[in-house]
Amino acid sequence: METTGPTAPDLSDYLGLFRRQWWLVVLGCALGIGAAFAATQVMPKTYESVTSVLVQPAGQDTNVAGGRTKGDINLDTEAQLVGSTQIAVGAADLLRSGDAPGVLAKGVSVTVPPNTAVLEITYKAPDPAQAQAGSHAFAEAYLRNREASAQAGIDAQIAALTSKVKQLNTNLAQINTKLADLPESAASRPSLESQRSTNQSQLNSLSGKLNDLTTETVSAGKIISDAQLPSAPTKPNKKLNLATGAMLGLLLGLSVAVVRERVDRRVRAAADVQRASRMPVLAELTVASGPQLDEIFQPYAAGGRTFNRLRNEVLASLRTEDRVVVVTGASRGVASTLVAANLAAAMARSGSEVVLLGAHLPDSLVETAPLARLFGIGATPGLGDVLTGKVPLRAAVQRAPRVPSLRVITTGGTGSAGGLLQSQALRQVLAQLRRRDWYIVIDAPSTATSADAQSLARLADAAILTVELRRTRRPEVLDAVAQLTRVGTPLLGTVVIPRLVPSTDGHAELGDDDAEFSHDEDTPDFDDLRDLDSSGDVLRAGPRDLPRARPASKEDDSGDLSVAGVNLSGLRSRPTSPRRSPRVKTEDPDTAVLRRLDSETLRDMDRAANNGQHTAS
Repeated sequence: METTGPTAPDLSDYLGLFRRQWWLVVLGCALGIGAAFAATQVMPKTYESVTSVLVQPAGQDTNVAGGRTKGDINLDTEAQLVGSTQIAVGAADLLRSGDAPGVLAKGVSVTVPPNTAVLEITYKAPDPAQAQAGSHAFAEAYLRNREASAQAGIDAQIAALTSKVKQLNTNLAQINTKLADLPESAASRPSLESQRSTNQSQLNSLSGKLNDLTTETVSAGKIISDAQLPSAPTKPNKKLNLATGAMLGLLLGLSVAVVRERVDRRVRAAADVQRASRMPVLAELTVASGPQLDEIFQPYAAGGRTFNRLRNEVLASLRTEDRVVVVTGASRGVASTLVAANLAAAMARSGSEVVLLGAHLPDSLVETAPLARLFGIGATPGLGDVLTGKVPLRAAVQRAPRVPSLRVITTGGTGSAGGLLQSQALRQVLAQLRRRDWYIVIDAPSTATSADAQSLARLADAAILTVELRRTRRPEVLDAVAQLTRVGTPLLGTVVIPRLVPSTDGHAELGDDDAEFSHDEDTPDFDDLRDLDSSGDVLRAGPRDLPRARPASKEDDSGDLSVAGVNLSGLRSRPTSPRRSPRVKTEDPDTAVLRRLDSETLRDMDRAANNGQHTAS
């Protein structure tokens, strides 16, 4: 199957990132808000007070051509004058302040509201009273300066007109003297009279203007809204600072979350597996699949239905002659053992004869003999003992008490089994098991611990990769896919399960559940089945090959039990250890196992066996 690099993340990936790293985002926001609040507390406070001044025409006010404001006054020019040094000197005198005029001018600002003749003079100071006094002082200094300038202009005009009037009066006096000395018939008399008339007219006009200027009242403007004492500082702006801190903290939290997500290469969802390896996810177990994962799921439980669907997909993918399926994990742990055991049980419940071969050497003491705990059978002898020649194959085959059509070969003694998974002895074991035309499910070691998974996959007809969420890393998934595809074995897909957390008693359980797994210590090992000959080859198993049912005791009212067409009431258990206390009630162990199954499950198993049980040729 083709494998390519990971695809680009989509919206669901970012939402998943936020769901996993939300606490970093919240922490970043909290830190940002806290830092902004602390900075706001230590920042110097600034108070503002505003005085509104209505500017009126005075003296020789003119507006430049193309000015922004309309009317006789250019308010932009007046706004610049408010901040000039001359106005600052007048404001300093009114404030009786020792600060330089340039320092005072830095605290003043002027705005012109649109379509008005009003100047809004704002003064900033670290104290509310200073802000109020400064705004009023600059407004008052501006009006005084404007009135003084206008009055100075009027005074200059009056002086000029007065000088002109004096000159005209002097000319009229000279003309009148000449006319008095001339006779009535003198030729120059008409000319002098004309000059006198002209000077008199000019004198009258200038006198009228002089009279107007003398009586004119100067009004440069007035304060229409005086400065008020500010009740709160305008800087620092607490709301703005907190919002800015929250945004910066949010960006910081998201950045740390993205970096942490990049550094953390663990697989967190089934979509990560499919995206990283481009392999289909055949099944996905969730925390809701069952109270714990250290067990074989019941067929109608949530986990059992998941493995039933997995069984159907596996069987549909196999060819007619394919019988061996290897299940391996991408990382250390017993995840592959769980999947292999439940897959084998699901296949056996369909009526097929199945052998579960435990080839997964434990990574730690906590994971020792997981198959024995899952099925309640003996941990030894097993595959390790068969490969080292300690016991024949028939001695290592045990029937699963809960699934009659399932035979289990545990890992067995692993002290001397290292390296034997790649030996010829294992090939001979698989060849002997293939002769019965049974399905063989191999629980293989993980690809991250050894090359045994490749060797076992080469002997199998199909492979399944198990991925444990929050433990398996994406590079391990890619490496596992590459290892299995290089040996030419078809990789059907992946099975995703939640992370398994070892409990205090050594069992594996879901990280979100506190339930523990336990089984009856007196459960038989079923290593004395008669379906193997002395050489280790598999014999035909029929009802006549099984031991006869022993007479039921008075205390045992269960009677003969028949499941999947096989009478199990006569199967004998392993002898009880002398150190164990004697049992008060003697009961066939198979009967004890089957008693724990409900009637519907028993009927289902019997129906499946009658329909699908086959006899080897």
